[in-house]
Amino acid sequence: MQKDPIVREVATWRIQRLFELASAETRKGEKESLRLSKRYVRIAKSISSHYKVRMPDKVRNSICKGCGSILIPGLNCKVRLASSKRYIIYLCSCGEEKHIFYK
Repeated sequence: MQKDPIVREVATWRIQRLFELASAETRKGEKESLRLSKRYVRIAKSISSHYKVRMPDKVRNSICKGCGSILIPGLNCKVRLASSKRYIIYLCSCGEEKHIFYK
C-alpha cells in the first residue's frame, strides 16, 4: 500500500528535526545528553522504516552504525582521507569506521 505524499513529507520533516535535536544534544557532551541523542536517532530510524521514507544523505552519513550516535568530527570521531581509494573515513569513538565515497 502506497503512503500518502503528505504523510511522507511530514515523516521526512520529523526525521530532519530529530537529527537536529540529536546533534544539539551530542554537542553538549554530557552522559545523559548522549543517551538522549541516541534515543532520537533510534526514533528517526523507526520513522524511516515505518513510513518507508529514505533518510536524507546528510542524516544517513552522520550516524554511526555501531553505536547509533551522531558523528561530529573533533568531538566524538576522527576524520581521515583515503585519497587513493577516493573516500573519507570517519572513525567513531566506539571503533566503528564509516566510509563515504566522493568524486
